[in-house]
Amino acid sequence: MAHAAENTHDIRHDWTVAEVEQLLNLPFNDLLFRAQTIHRQYFDPNAVQVSTLLSIKTGACPEDCAYCPQSARYDTKLEKEKLMEVEAVIEKAKAAKAAGSDRFCMGAAWRSPREKDMPYVIAMVKGVKELGLETCMTLGMLDNQKADALAEAGLDYYNHNLDTSPEYYGEIITTRTYSDRLNTLANVRNAGMKVCSGGILGMGETHRDRAGLLVQLANLPAHPDSVPINQLVKVAGTPLENEGDLDPLDFIRTIAAARIMMPKSHVRLSAGREEMSEEMQAMCFFAGANSIFYGECLLTTPNPAANKDQALFRKLGINSNHRVTQAPQELDEILVQPAAATADSELFYNASAV
Repeated sequence: MAHAAENTHDIRHDWTVAEVEQLLNLPFNDLLFRAQTIHRQYFDPNAVQVSTLLSIKTGACPEDCAYCPQSARYDTKLEKEKLMEVEAVIEKAKAAKAAGSDRFCMGAAWRSPREKDMPYVIAMVKGVKELGLETCMTLGMLDNQKADALAEAGLDYYNHNLDTSPEYYGEIITTRTYSDRLNTLANVRNAGMKVCSGGILGMGETHRDRAGLLVQLANLPAHPDSVPINQLVKVAGTPLENEGDLDPLDFIRTIAAARIMMPKSHVRLSAGREEMSEEMQAMCFFAGANSIFYGECLLTTPNPAANKDQALFRKLGINSNHRVTQAPQELDEILVQPAAATADSELFYNASAV
């Protein structure tokens, strides 16, 4: 709930890269003060939205995203998995809700979902919504028809990241264009779903590229409802495995700029939190981040255990009124069970082909 009346002049769609570069270069304290001031106009400063992300189909993706261990082009020792059956997904959603999540996100390693997969993902959406959870999916590119079908099923959010600036994009991905990504976001928005879109920091991009990414997001016809800001998780076997470490202060600056530019959006700390200290996360929350993913595994990369997040929240006085009905360890135990171990059971069907 906002603590002050909304200022409509804060909502802009005409940012320039030069302007955002100046914003990112402000003295650190000035930047964070400005971000925190705007944050308090639109959100409870001590509330963080909690989501859980589950990989419903892992590996064998035909794309060449340089950061991604799920690409079939790289030898990352990741086992291909079949698409999970609906009942298995619902059980994991129940555990996520019991551990304190209020949104359940489902991701599949596809270029785009096939027609034969749609009845299954639609059933997942309906089943998770029946539990009283918000729903989110990331399935790759969507055309108008598939976006409409997911919206009709009741999907609340669709995630499709821009990853980086248009200028740097070709250094990271060649198998789909920037326009492809923007078209999917338009199809999602036109279908009436909420847009979840952000990017990844630490892939060798420049400060100008970070500004360019934020400009692309903030200048969309409507700001994304959720803006995940990821820190690169360097995975052996991917082209970015030896990329240099990102300066934590640069990451925090980007969070603050995202908050200033997209005041009404939830800004999410996403991949890479396992590498962040409690102090860095606390600074990110002060800079305007107000959403996280919960649970030990974020698709295929490590994420802080749910009990660690609960402990940090207690230290910071975040979500003090949030009721958890089950020990958070339950979520970690259930979500990190290797799906491949039961891939031949009745809980899966063979959708490993892309």
